[in-house]
Amino acid sequence: MTRVASAAVLIALIVATLWLAPAWATVALAVAAAAIAAGEVAGLARALGAGISPMYLGSAAAAVCAAFAWRSFDVVTGDDLLGGVLLASIVASGTMALAAGPPSPVAMTRAAVAFMAPIYVGLPLGAIASMRVTAGPSAVFALLLIVAVSDSAQYYTGRAFGRRKLAPAVSPAKTVEGAIGGLVAATIAGAVSGSSLLHLVRFDAVTGAVVGMLVALFGMLGDLFESLLKRSAGVKDSSALIPGHGGVLDRIDSYLFAAPCYYVVLRWLV
Repeated sequence: MTRVASAAVLIALIVATLWLAPAWATVALAVAAAAIAAGEVAGLARALGAGISPMYLGSAAAAVCAAFAWRSFDVVTGDDLLGGVLLASIVASGTMALAAGPPSPVAMTRAAVAFMAPIYVGLPLGAIASMRVTAGPSAVFALLLIVAVSDSAQYYTGRAFGRRKLAPAVSPAKTVEGAIGGLVAATIAGAVSGSSLLHLVRFDAVTGAVVGMLVALFGMLGDLFESLLKRSAGVKDSSALIPGHGGVLDRIDSYLFAAPCYYVVLRWLV
């Protein structure tokens, strides 16, 4: 019951922000999610003995997300701002890692997390916010729909027909059959998104089907990557922030890999 209630609140928040609020509200939500998720990455690193400030990682990820989104409002200053933020994050991350302690076996891990986390979390969420500004709420909704349909299909297909493990060392519950079910469902969802039935995006049903399959594939990789991070840290969830669902990172892991793929399609290929 708690899990269902939490999901309902999350869905209502996202739908209301996306469809009823101005574009800057989506940007603000993405920035907040980036800050929280990056802080959770800091928690995973701490479990490995490579402690780094969650406040720094959250601030850096939020800055990267906001800078990417700003490009949609002002391309001229946005490109300069994003470049400046990324360059500053290199110096700041290195400085933070240097100040965290003397040379040790975890120094490389600490430095890698400091560099990786703001980009891993901030850029994809910034891309989603950017798409809300440039392509409208329907295009972002199509991305959310495709990934949600794929995730649900993976779960139910895997439970019904799953026999062969997809990546047992990383995520023992995932199966090859579940992955196939997710790809098929996402392909259909993508086709419907591009068809005259919904027409959420500016490409046709055939292109939508291909995009749906690619988005689902990248989403699965994103899910597995976060599972790798959690299993390496020896934890089940990135945090306990969302009752019944774990942390923010657990809810957005698929989108962190799917969004860049989708952004490229909308920005450059259509």
